[in-house]
Amino acid sequence: MIFETLDTFGHEQVVFCHNKDAGLKAIIAIHNTVLGPALGGTRMWPYKTEADALNDVLRLSRGMTYKNAVAGLDIGGGKAVIIGDPATDKSEALFRAFGQFVESLGGRYITAEDVGIDVNDMEYVFRETEFVTGVHQVHGGSGDPSPFTAYGALQGLMATLQKKFGDEEVGKYSYAVQGLGHVGMEYVKLLRERGAKIFVTDINQGLVDKAVSEYGAEAVGLDEIYDVAADVYSPCALGGTVNEQTLPRLKAKVICGAANNQLASNAIGDEVQKRGILYAPDYAVNAGGVMNVALEITGYNRERAMRMMRTIYHNLSRIYEIAERDGIPTYKAADRMAEERIAVMGKLKLPLGRAKPRFQGRIRGH
Repeated sequence: MIFETLDTFGHEQVVFCHNKDAGLKAIIAIHNTVLGPALGGTRMWPYKTEADALNDVLRLSRGMTYKNAVAGLDIGGGKAVIIGDPATDKSEALFRAFGQFVESLGGRYITAEDVGIDVNDMEYVFRETEFVTGVHQVHGGSGDPSPFTAYGALQGLMATLQKKFGDEEVGKYSYAVQGLGHVGMEYVKLLRERGAKIFVTDINQGLVDKAVSEYGAEAVGLDEIYDVAADVYSPCALGGTVNEQTLPRLKAKVICGAANNQLASNAIGDEVQKRGILYAPDYAVNAGGVMNVALEITGYNRERAMRMMRTIYHNLSRIYEIAERDGIPTYKAADRMAEERIAVMGKLKLPLGRAKPRFQGRIRGH
């Protein structure tokens, strides 16, 4: 059944990584390397079954191909998952063993932090392989990508406001922001700096209190966020919050946020369009983080990163053009934009092959 699944998703390679002594059980999925080496984070999660872990890594790696293609990056899509509880199962041996598996792929897969993993864990991986992004600034890396993800989301928001309302004046509109993690809080800060009215919610009451006291946001209950009379609904936490139960309650004319997989299904995406709500495709909006870490491959520069974030505005504008041109929902237009770029670049057939990732400006050593 695995090869049938790979046929369906279009993966090139799936690597099962096992080291009994280190307690490592991991899966690396390389979905597509037409545009370059596959880049995507490593997630550590206590999956109930190995099948759950495999399904997750296949889905996430395919998503990275589309995200990286729409972002205009010369990298393909990949992802890794480590089966384990990040609260109890982490060790130096585990991450160094994982780093050795990444190294064995010779640069076909480049990893980074994802759910359950932090920069300290990546330090161990970095000791075994250079094919890591999001490493600490002391190594010439880019550090925490959250501010870049939020700034990129702001660029996507401005393009979406322009499309829906005919202007980019962020402060004129009101926002229902769900989720106040690193990216969500930074996004709230950027909205507030532009004078916007903001409603917020989060499972962590301390973060809600911070948004209220520091940024003048109005707190609402976890379930009440869907009923707020705001112009824009901005999901910045878990995926699937736009679903059969919540969509009829939304009063917003725009859905634009930093969360992944915001639509519960394609059918919901179709329904969003029918209701006249403009959906900003999530992986185009939240690409700032991967844009930022991808710059480490050629030599990280913060000014260049900020300039790159501003291309997200153009990417969203292009998606809306494709949606209009082809008469399709915006989520399909984003996929089409990615597929068109991969198809065109795939025909170039570079005669000398792809250059190996360079990682200029990196400082090795412990």
